Amino acid sequence: MSLIPTFNPPTRILMGPGPSGAHPRVLKAMTAPILGHLDPEFLKIMDECNDMLREVMGTSNRITLATPGTGTSGMEAAVMNLVQPGEKVVIGICGYFGERIAVMAERAGGIVTRVQAPWGSPTDLAGVEAAVKAAGNVKLIGIVHAETSTGAQTPVEPFAKLAKDSGALLLVDCVTSLGGVPVTVDAWGADAVYSGTQKCLSAPPGMAPLTMSPSAWDAVKAREVPCNSWYLDLSLLEAYWDERRAYHHTAPISMVYALHEALALVLDEGIEARWARHEKNGRALQSGLEAMGLVLHADAGYRLPVLTTVRIPDGVNDGEVRGALLNRHGIEVGGGLGDLRGKVWRIGLMGESSNAGNVLLSLRSLGNILREQGFKADVRGAVDAATAGLA
Repeated sequence: MSLIPTFNPPTRILMGPGPSGAHPRVLKAMTAPILGHLDPEFLKIMDECNDMLREVMGTSNRITLATPGTGTSGMEAAVMNLVQPGEKVVIGICGYFGERIAVMAERAGGIVTRVQAPWGSPTDLAGVEAAVKAAGNVKLIGIVHAETSTGAQTPVEPFAKLAKDSGALLLVDCVTSLGGVPVTVDAWGADAVYSGTQKCLSAPPGMAPLTMSPSAWDAVKAREVPCNSWYLDLSLLEAYWDERRAYHHTAPISMVYALHEALALVLDEGIEARWARHEKNGRALQSGLEAMGLVLHADAGYRLPVLTTVRIPDGVNDGEVRGALLNRHGIEVGGGLGDLRGKVWRIGLMGESSNAGNVLLSLRSLGNILREQGFKADVRGAVDAATAGLA
C-alpha cells in the first residue's frame, strides 16, 4: 500500500491580491504536449505572444517579451538592465512594492532617492518632481501604477511628462493593473513597463510581460558594465525572443502556452469590455462594503477596482475572519502587508475572479462572519448596494 499522500488540492475562490483564478482554457492549454524550446512550432507561439502582448499593453515597442518568473522577475529585469552603478534614481513610494523597486535599484548600484506618500494615497507627484530637480541628471523615475499593498492607483501621465521634461526614463509597475484597468504604454509615454500573469490576466504565476521603449532600449545597449543579472539580462533574452533565436535558457514551455491562451482570452473579450467588467464589479463590491458599515482604506478617487483594501474594524480578529472565509466558504482574501499588516483586508476581483457572483458571495459571507465577531454588519444593505451597482 502506497504511503504517498493523494495529490488533491482543494478548490478555492481566489479573491486575494493574487493569484487569481485561472480560466479553464488556460489550464487546458497547459496540458498540451511539450515542445522543445527551439521547435519551430513553439517559436511561432512565442511570436504570437509578443504580438498579443503589444496589443494588450498598448504599445508598438519592438522590445516586448515575457521574462521567466513571477511579476517580480519583470521588476528585476527592468531595474537591473536600466540602472548602472552611480546613476541617480528617484522612486515614488506609496506602498510595499515601490519600496521593492528602490531596494533593487540600490542593489544595481544606483543612487536612490525615495519619495514617500501615505499608504493608501497615490504617488506624490510634487515630491517626485522636487526630488528630480534636487538630484539633477536623474537616469530613472520609478512608480507603481497599481499598488497591490494599498489598493491605490497612481495616474501615470504626469510622471511621464516629468520624466520627458527632465531627460529621465520612466519605469511603471503594472503587475496588478494589466488586463484589468487601462494600461496604455505608448499613450502614457512610459519607457519600461512590466506585469505578471497571475493577476488580471488570469493565468498561473510564472511569466512577466515586459516592454521597453526605444529610448529605454538604447540605454540598455549603451551600458558600460554588463547587467548584474545574467538570467534576466535583456540583451540576452531579446536575442532568444527575436528572429535570431539565440539559446539563453530553457523556456517554461507550459507557462508560455498559458500566457498565449490568457492573452487570447483578453482579446476575445475585448480589452475595453474587460476594463469595464472589472470597473463595474469592483465598484459594486466597494459600494457593498461601505453599505455594510466598513471603511475603505485607499483615497477616494484613486481606488483600484481590481483590488480593494478595507479597514479591519476594532475588536475584529483578522486571522479568524480570513480563516472562516477560507474554511467555511472556500474564499481567499489577503491580509495587510508592511505598514498595513493587521489593519486591512485586501479583496481582489481580478480576471476570472471578477464576476457578480463573487461580489455577492463575498459580501454575504464576510458580513455574517463579522456579525459573529460582534460587528453590526448590515448584510442586507451591502447586498442591495452591490446589486444596484451590478445592474
